[in-house]
Amino acid sequence: MNKLFLREINDPETLRAMEAVDRKFFVPEKLQSHAYSDTALPIGLGQTISQPYIVAYMTASVKAGDCDKILEIGTGSGYQTAILAELAREVYTIEIIPELGIKAKSVLDTLGYKNIRYKTADGYRGWQEMAPFDAIVVTAAIAETPPDLLDQLAENGRMILPLGPEGDTQYLVLIEKKAGQFTYSRKLAVRFVPFTRSKTDFR
Repeated sequence: MNKLFLREINDPETLRAMEAVDRKFFVPEKLQSHAYSDTALPIGLGQTISQPYIVAYMTASVKAGDCDKILEIGTGSGYQTAILAELAREVYTIEIIPELGIKAKSVLDTLGYKNIRYKTADGYRGWQEMAPFDAIVVTAAIAETPPDLLDQLAENGRMILPLGPEGDTQYLVLIEKKAGQFTYSRKLAVRFVPFTRSKTDFR
């Protein structure tokens, strides 16, 4: 991994994970020449693989290396999933698009990851039966924080997600839970694909 891409990221555990995971395995074959560029790339079905810097930033922000259990909303290509799995004891990842979830699981299984559990579902509701989570990483933009995800965050837990309207600039927001209270810190300006909801699962 080109360290220039990682800019001010200096968390040693995150840097180790970024070095350990080869992004080429998660990039479509026709885009392999761009696998090591610091840019988001399309992976089909209207979704993207995030740029390495953003993956590293989100990973470091939730202190993934200190976590036993992490919930990821939006498996996508599986790249962020792999980075988290290098650091946490267990990763629970949810993808609403079955084709993406199946492909990501195939890649991650081939790479030998044994500490990842997968679910095809509307990530807005999280994974209640496996909560609480030490960290939650949301990889799609949403206008407001899903209340179920707040409920599933452990005490002293950290969640990062892109908040903002579809098609416009969003901001990565870090949410920390201490003594049952939540604090919100606005971080980077970003632009993520929109959070996909199940049309039969709104409430």
